[in-house]
Amino acid sequence: MSTGTPQNSTPQDSAAQHDALLEPPGPLVGTDWLAEHLDDPRLVLVDASSTMNRVEEAIPGALLLDLDGPFSDPSSDLPHTMPTAERLTAAARALGISRTSTLVAYDGKGVFASARVWWMFRAAGLDRVAVLDGGLPAWAAEGRPTAAHAAPPEDPGDVELAPREGFFAGAEDVARALEDPGAGVLDARSAGRFAGTEPEPRPGLRPGHMPGAVSLPYTDLQDARGRLLPVPRLRERIDAAAPGGRRIVTSCGSGITACVLALAAHLAGREDVAVYDGSWSEWGRPGPRPVEGPEGISPGPGSGPQG
Repeated sequence: MSTGTPQNSTPQDSAAQHDALLEPPGPLVGTDWLAEHLDDPRLVLVDASSTMNRVEEAIPGALLLDLDGPFSDPSSDLPHTMPTAERLTAAARALGISRTSTLVAYDGKGVFASARVWWMFRAAGLDRVAVLDGGLPAWAAEGRPTAAHAAPPEDPGDVELAPREGFFAGAEDVARALEDPGAGVLDARSAGRFAGTEPEPRPGLRPGHMPGAVSLPYTDLQDARGRLLPVPRLRERIDAAAPGGRRIVTSCGSGITACVLALAAHLAGREDVAVYDGSWSEWGRPGPRPVEGPEGISPGPGSGPQG
């Protein structure tokens, strides 16, 4: 006669299995893994798509995570600035994220803003966080179901977040890294924006790049379907851009795709990585910071509005 528990196990064993943490296989999960765990109550799935990429359809159960709203610092005049631990904790709890949650982020563009979510939460002490490789496009291309975004839960989560050192770099850290032969500053923007031949999407920024930075567009780390390249190819490209095990600082336009580079570097086995949170939105402003662009190297005062 069945007792309601598996043979050779106890009710305590079943409770322990139920309470066990859901560990993702790594910082990157595939659609098969997500489909298998989609109904797991320990999973919190978030759509991190920017307003430019966001669509109405969502992976079933996904909540909207707004990187332009509660998950940024409103006191900063720079976009997408990492919020305080208190603000991040409150925003995470509102999405039902608890101490025992596993967080998976995806994006409507492949691997884009979802990497920012992965980096922010790791920087705040949550290790069970991963990115869906290929995002919503990969999910939909396989004919998997979609639905409307889920409403935030009535009961908040209880996660406690606290900042870890070394995940983010400021402008002075970047200036030192540019002068340090043991460091490499990698720029995730397009090659045209790096060279200053394409306009910046934000007005008032100088065209070009930091003298000494290396161009590594985040799209060069992905295939045509928006999935990250296999780890050996990621390692080749990261090591070519920052050879010799150098400390890496990543930058982009506003701290979003810099996190794609950080994710790729992590997958490639590089652990000494920081993200320049201000990125070109700060460095490229008119001012004393040197910029190498179409006119050569100039310390400022900068050009007029760009695109």
